[in-house]
Amino acid sequence: MSITAHERPGVYSSYAASAAVSGAAGRKNVGLAVKMADPAKSMWNIARYEEAVAAFGPETAENVTVLVRLLLTNGAAQVAVFPVENGDYDKAFAAMAATEDLGVVLCDSAELAVQQALRDSVIAASEAGKERIAVAAGGKDEAVDELVSRARELNSERVVLVAPGGLDEQGESLSGVQVAAAAAGAVAGLSDPAVPLGGAQLNGLYGLSQRYEDNELDVLIRGGVTPVECIGGVVSVVRGVTTRTKTNGAADSTWRDLSAILVVDDVIPTIRNALKARFRRAKNTTQSRGAIRSQVVLELENKLVREIITGYEGVRVSQDSEEPTRCLVDFAFTVTHGINQIWLSAHITV
Repeated sequence: MSITAHERPGVYSSYAASAAVSGAAGRKNVGLAVKMADPAKSMWNIARYEEAVAAFGPETAENVTVLVRLLLTNGAAQVAVFPVENGDYDKAFAAMAATEDLGVVLCDSAELAVQQALRDSVIAASEAGKERIAVAAGGKDEAVDELVSRARELNSERVVLVAPGGLDEQGESLSGVQVAAAAAGAVAGLSDPAVPLGGAQLNGLYGLSQRYEDNELDVLIRGGVTPVECIGGVVSVVRGVTTRTKTNGAADSTWRDLSAILVVDDVIPTIRNALKARFRRAKNTTQSRGAIRSQVVLELENKLVREIITGYEGVRVSQDSEEPTRCLVDFAFTVTHGINQIWLSAHITV
């Protein structure tokens, strides 16, 4: 609604109606790379469903609009859409890697080579201070052993592989891209990084193409695959894990739970940004280093109070002996783990 401008002093207002599907404030932005023919722009920033419809047209089985809807419905604040022309995913991934403020990224391809390229892009961006998580989709009707093999080829704490695939409105099987988009939205919507993804409800899906038995779920989770299930018409994540199952060829469960890397991506950037804002033009003196240490302790205490970490120690700040303009900050902290299981042991007297 528009308002007419008047000269009289007062308080004026206006309003605009929009669809119920929109980004959630305070959540993370998502980057989405999708194939397009002759795209009109190099990137779109979509915060509301009607913006996606206007840009990409009404929903079809697996077009951009339905993926944006699933991302926004499940918690993404905003979706940055990067077009993939002529199958050139590398160009789209490079543009995505250069974009600030993306917490989660995904693409519309279930090809392993493309997902590996996305993984490499995410690792490079994270090392450059743009920390993010990639969510990958399993192939259409992919078997359990094939999914575990795919996870083994991805093998990164920054990649989440989601399975199985979804269904369309007619009950026909789709690739896993829609389910991956819903899961990516749920990851972006986590307001507390220490809260496990397991149990998160995924909205906007029409069903799943497979149902895993308990033994299959064990194999998937141990193999680095995040399984999704549908019970009573409700689709939810069983347990959020990363594809990082090995280090230098040896089995390693350090980064199994997704919350571990999410906590790291919450703590480190928070401290980095706080120091960057407060000590942009500081002297490398004892007084300044003391102030830096106090700021680091303050940020860690805040994470401790919020139960994002369970403890920290060894906060030390020193001047580099070889480079006097460099200040070295060293500390250790322990991430908070979520509850995935509760075991009851009852002692009964009859």
